[in-house]
Amino acid sequence: MAEAPLQQALSQIRLWQQRADAAGVALRQPPTPPTSCCGRGCNGCVWEGFYDAVLFWCEDAGQALASHGT
Repeated sequence: MAEAPLQQALSQIRLWQQRADAAGVALRQPPTPPTSCCGRGCNGCVWEGFYDAVLFWCEDAGQALASHGT
């Protein structure tokens, strides 16, 4: 996978963690990048699952902050 999407995903994780820290809200651990990609562009690549997990984690983080009124 290209580095740009990974950097963007990690940046989003950092942003939500910073917001949560500032608001005093504990978030669950974010997903970690995969280490088992074969690099062949498989259908259902581990990177696809990672990016889906990051999206869900960010949505969950937003809901956690919203429920605390931040």
